[in-house]
Amino acid sequence: MATVSFNQSTRVYPGSEKPAVDKLDLQIGDGEFMVLVGPSGCGKSTSLRMLAGLEEVNSGTIQIGDRDVTHLPPKDRDIAMVFQNYALYPHMSVADNMGFALKMANVPKAERQARVMEAAKLLGLEDFLARKPKALSGGQRQRVAMGRAIVRQPQVFLMDEPLSNLDAKLRVSTRTQIAALQSRLGVTTVYVTHDQIEAMTMGDRVAVMKDGVLQQVDSPLALYDTPANVFVAGFIGSPAMNLIKGKVSEGGVQVGDFTVPVKREVLSKAAGEETLTIGIRPENFTLSDGDGIGLDVAVVEELGADAYLYGTLAGLEDNEKLIAQQIVARISSRRPPQRGATVRIGVDPDNVHVFSDESGDRLS
Repeated sequence: MATVSFNQSTRVYPGSEKPAVDKLDLQIGDGEFMVLVGPSGCGKSTSLRMLAGLEEVNSGTIQIGDRDVTHLPPKDRDIAMVFQNYALYPHMSVADNMGFALKMANVPKAERQARVMEAAKLLGLEDFLARKPKALSGGQRQRVAMGRAIVRQPQVFLMDEPLSNLDAKLRVSTRTQIAALQSRLGVTTVYVTHDQIEAMTMGDRVAVMKDGVLQQVDSPLALYDTPANVFVAGFIGSPAMNLIKGKVSEGGVQVGDFTVPVKREVLSKAAGEETLTIGIRPENFTLSDGDGIGLDVAVVEELGADAYLYGTLAGLEDNEKLIAQQIVARISSRRPPQRGATVRIGVDPDNVHVFSDESGDRLS
């Protein structure tokens, strides 16, 4: 087991002026499950490949434990990687695939077989050891790829979107298996995904990246409750947080014909800004008989206990509605409003997030 440290680690691809990863500072604890998440092109896979030794580090350093591995070849880093496309040898059996790295390292045959069997039991693969990869389902192939990493007993597991080739239902069950397995083995794990639900449900901590820059790293719940900026607020959570721009007014931020209450000390941090962005999670709205944001309901999704209302601010012209930002509200109601209705949705002042329009940073 080992810690992992990125220290001002930067990667600039040849022919590009902008770094793919820009001065990444990230400390990963011994035995921690760290998830790197962000949209395509944010630098998360490049960061993982830098740690694996598959990408050059142009400046800064990377440490595994107390060793500086910045310029070591991949085989000397004591890591095991699980790829998106499984990368199994089609002509070898499951057992041979899982034990191949041990064979190359001249591990005695008896020990090799024992470690393969141990991993197969962990992953429920005992009945498939004699099969070739083509006779396995996608989920089984992914477990073989996991088994190949486990038998090596590395200091660090690296996983690059390992579930993206699986169907939705299998992805849910496999991610719980991976999280439980990592907890049991206690091996430091760095996991890359673009799926923020995967990140929230699997990681001890989550690092959110955008354009090669680390935006925030924290526990899943802290990211959800206190996003550092507009990007993290809009990226973490499903459905996403509502981010609504409004005019600064006495006592709050005016959205349509309603003033969302904001504390005076928060407004004072935005001195000189005429508009601010407020963030409200869908579950923090309530249907109101009196005050609230006016919402023209366009779509109602009934889910049984809950319903989601999708709409735009009330009072907009038809041409404005086409470009207006959609607002999503989750209401606990067995009798939701009809499509086309105009309703008022109340806001809990304690759950209003306020962001600067100039910097995008959190003020509240």
